[in-house]
Amino acid sequence: MSQREVDERRGRDDPLAAYGPDGPDPRRWRILAVALVVGFMSLLDVTIVNVAIPSIRSSLDASTAAVQWIVSGYALAFGLTLVTGGRLGDALGRRRLMAVGLVGFVASSAAVGLAPNVELAVAARLAQGLSAGLLTPQNSGLIQDLFRGPERGRAFGLFGLTVSLSSAAGPVVGGAVIALLGEEQGWRWLFLVNVPIGLVALVAILRLVPAEPARDGGGQAATGLDTVGALLLGAAVLAVLWPLVSVEGGARLPLLALPLAPLLAVAFVRWERRTAAAGRAPLLDVALLRGTPGYAGGILVGTLYFTGFTGIFLVLSVALQEDLGYSALAAGLLTVPFALGSAVTSPLAGRWVSRIGRRLTVVAIVVMMSGVAGLALLAPVADPDRLWWVVVPTLLLAGLGGGGVISPNFTLSLESVPPRMGGAAGAALQTGQRIGSALGAALLVTAYQAGAGRRDDPVRGLQVALVVALLVLAVALATAVRDLRVRPDAQQPR
Repeated sequence: MSQREVDERRGRDDPLAAYGPDGPDPRRWRILAVALVVGFMSLLDVTIVNVAIPSIRSSLDASTAAVQWIVSGYALAFGLTLVTGGRLGDALGRRRLMAVGLVGFVASSAAVGLAPNVELAVAARLAQGLSAGLLTPQNSGLIQDLFRGPERGRAFGLFGLTVSLSSAAGPVVGGAVIALLGEEQGWRWLFLVNVPIGLVALVAILRLVPAEPARDGGGQAATGLDTVGALLLGAAVLAVLWPLVSVEGGARLPLLALPLAPLLAVAFVRWERRTAAAGRAPLLDVALLRGTPGYAGGILVGTLYFTGFTGIFLVLSVALQEDLGYSALAAGLLTVPFALGSAVTSPLAGRWVSRIGRRLTVVAIVVMMSGVAGLALLAPVADPDRLWWVVVPTLLLAGLGGGGVISPNFTLSLESVPPRMGGAAGAALQTGQRIGSALGAALLVTAYQAGAGRRDDPVRGLQVALVVALLVLAVALATAVRDLRVRPDAQQPR
């Protein structure tokens, strides 16, 4: 065994060994708080515009397809830069990447909010997504760098809470802002509000976040950027996300790019292996997929889970607003129970994962599916004008389960990843989540439209979409059970 492997194993087994000669950073919880604020802001912008679609369409006199690019183009650009952003954070330091990403995010948010036409709004929204892709992977990277042992589980619990709350709170915040400021200007402030918050966060980042890049157990900093690997992976992600985003807007021609995705993925893996064999730093060490317990399974569980659950909020928003006549605020408020449920269980899951391991993920997915199944069964028999009687308790149950999926999955997947690759490895998990979100949105909206059919029955369409979501979540559950059975000795964080 090499000295570096000995050091890395010591860093995993001894909670204090990997902190550095002076022990854990006493500012680590404050640093995490700043990172989570930035992460919440960037993730909130994935869903906050769902309730603003009618407002944007009328304000900019835009087509449905053009508005869809404002909604989904962000997720497309977001997914393209995640792994590259994570690797750059590993190599150049979290503070530098967070500062660059946040400046770009603030500037592009202002550009979207002030855009005079739909073309500029789409371009600025894409730039906003690219910037968010540089920002977000630094969160998981910082947790890898600053926390060890049970503390890491608690930190990821707060990270999982941020992800869940941002997904569920987006429609609420969007609906409240539009209700307060009006249809014409309200949607613009969904983006402009990022400017003051981002500037305050930028000051905190420059003062608190460590400037030095992550180091491995032997004290070696990760250096360099695999440009060819970044281009190959970016092209593979684009070949998946572009068709999915386009399908939501009604375009079918981009579907021809989907067959390129597996070819580009194979080319990426081969290039990364050659790069590592030549002694150069790869964009993502693909040996992690086979040699790191729980990592590959964790990526698959996260991707499938996000495919099954994130599209539910979009379908609910469309059904409630466009077909059942609910206001943007009312539609947004109906997602609050999910957020409340996640708020309860995410921190608890972060504490329990050290003792329970992958079994926690399995139980949480079952609870999540129970809430979705309840909504699917009860929605058709409820009065459409009083649908909230059904939505509130079922989404609360789903949120209680959802809060126990994201953070434990991150903790278990990244537990054995060395800090020098923490940003890129965490970003690969988040890339899977972004692909899952885009796939889920396209899949569930298509199921909703097919279910509503010619009879124009939105409740029936909602039921069909929820059944499809349950099928995807069932596959995520099976994957988590398989991961538990295949490597039962690797399910408890060290």
